[in-house]
Amino acid sequence: MTTPADKRAVTSVPLLPLLADRWSPRGFDPDYVLSDDELTALLEAARWAPSAANNQPWRMIVSRRGDDAFGLINGSLDDGNRVWAQYASALIVMAAQVTDDEDRPRRWAWYDAGQAAADLTLQASALGLVVHQMAGFDVSVVRESFDLPPSIEPIAVLALGRWDPNTDLPDQLKERERAPRTRMPLSDIVWG
Repeated sequence: MTTPADKRAVTSVPLLPLLADRWSPRGFDPDYVLSDDELTALLEAARWAPSAANNQPWRMIVSRRGDDAFGLINGSLDDGNRVWAQYASALIVMAAQVTDDEDRPRRWAWYDAGQAAADLTLQASALGLVVHQMAGFDVSVVRESFDLPPSIEPIAVLALGRWDPNTDLPDQLKERERAPRTRMPLSDIVWG
């Protein structure tokens, strides 16, 4: 993927290009089919993420455009996400096992699942793919659709695929797609 110049991170010191060029587009190529090897590489990247006490509490529901699970996950999305996420090659629900097998809380499970999602996202970037992570979905729909036990907490839905700058998006989303990326300054988020 070629990152548009206005999407490249503006930083106080140089970053790895993989990090500086990563962004979350909504324009997905509706014809792109994720290969088995690409999907396996993404899932392996998540699998090898670090975790507290090596507990690996992340769980993923994986779907590809056209299968039943994709329809269920896409149907759980907020309207604003559903309109563009339907064109992604795959949708993955990232979840955390928030209690262990003895029903003890894993307070770090959400953090560890986030690391797995981050590793998957960077692997996607290395493969020339994009990921857009979404919090805008109905957890209860996902929970019921996939019969999840109480110990598994859905956190986010990841849309994966190949970026298409010419995807037809609603006007409001086209503006957001073209807007430069911004972040708060380090002085606002770092103490000490």
